[in-house]
Amino acid sequence: SYRNKVEQLQIEPVSQAAANQRAGRCGRVADGVCIRLYEEADFIARPRFTDPEILRSSLAAVILRMKALRLTDVEQFPFIEPPLGRAKEWVSQTRDGASYRRDLNTMPQWAGSCWYYLRYCDPANENALIDPKLEQYWKTPDFYIGGAEHAVLHLLYARFWHQFLYDIKVVSEPEPFKKLFHQGIILGEDGTKMSKSVGNVVNPDVVIDRYGADSLRLFEMFLGPLEDVKPWNTNGIDGVSRFLRRVWRELIDRDGAIHSKVQDGLTDSPETERLLHETIKKVTGDIERLRFNTAISQMMIFANHMQKTESISLATAKAFIQLLAPFAPHMCEELWERFGEKPSIVNAPWPQFDSAKLATEEVRIVFQINGKLRGDALVPKEADEEAVLYIARSHTRVKAHLEGKTIKKVIFVPGKILNIVV
Repeated sequence: SYRNKVEQLQIEPVSQAAANQRAGRCGRVADGVCIRLYEEADFIARPRFTDPEILRSSLAAVILRMKALRLTDVEQFPFIEPPLGRAKEWVSQTRDGASYRRDLNTMPQWAGSCWYYLRYCDPANENALIDPKLEQYWKTPDFYIGGAEHAVLHLLYARFWHQFLYDIKVVSEPEPFKKLFHQGIILGEDGTKMSKSVGNVVNPDVVIDRYGADSLRLFEMFLGPLEDVKPWNTNGIDGVSRFLRRVWRELIDRDGAIHSKVQDGLTDSPETERLLHETIKKVTGDIERLRFNTAISQMMIFANHMQKTESISLATAKAFIQLLAPFAPHMCEELWERFGEKPSIVNAPWPQFDSAKLATEEVRIVFQINGKLRGDALVPKEADEEAVLYIARSHTRVKAHLEGKTIKKVIFVPGKILNIVV
């Protein structure tokens, strides 16, 4: 079969000068032949010659075992067996007086990756792929996250293998994966796929040196939905980095101790308590749904509130650190220790939200004058337009913009906005 492949190769005559120039990327030049050096294993694993640089010269050649052969010498092309061919007793079989030879070219190089998830559960077993008791305990992976390019080269073959193992009763379930999710890719800043040849590759080491690993990790998740194709934006990482620094400043003072606004035993304000439990619920649900970008947005909302409030309880601060930890693990592990907790933060129970605390008796109403924001305030949930207008007219900033003006119209949206037209 290798000989047939060689005979199908197309020859493109080139000059010696062109061959010399091409040698820089093909390997070397011998007798005017542009040669790309391939190890024997490459030919065993890749029987299809798809690389145009393998043969392109006036005297085309294939390298096998580091030896060049001209196409004119194709009859002398050696037949190279896969490593299995060395097991002579296994290869040659006799059945019912007839001699047989096993087919050696049956296993692709990714064969091991088709059932690795089973072997991880029982890696030292010398008698079986996996112990039946361990297989019953672990079952198949609940969730597979991989790019769409894996759909054939891994997922399809893994399913073939798994169903065969099911047929011979090695596994107890016919399907290898319960749920599949294809993540998108991050493009270069020019909007095209990152490629070294194009020169639009982002070196993560450079980003980490400047912003830190947590900033890079957080920014990649903040770019958008996980399944989307998203362009990289170097300027955008600044905002994420500022968010992490702001969280640090709100919790740790300049001397490296816990900030004075974080108080043990403090009872949080109803708004802080409500927003914390909203954040716990949102982040928990978004992680389950792989909506990391919206989980980060919610934590940014809580961080802004934390910056505005005069004090927060130690328990609230710790809960927020735990929510942030999956996204910025290095910083949160440091904060966890400084707050007097034993490492690692991943061993602490995940925060739970209280549905009762999500309900609120108050809502925040935005005050506008002629459509421009002039203030806001928490008002009773059942407050009508007259009550809200009274609160608005008492607001310091709103009062200043009403002096000497006549109110022409009031637009009230319950629970949201009060716009005074003057």
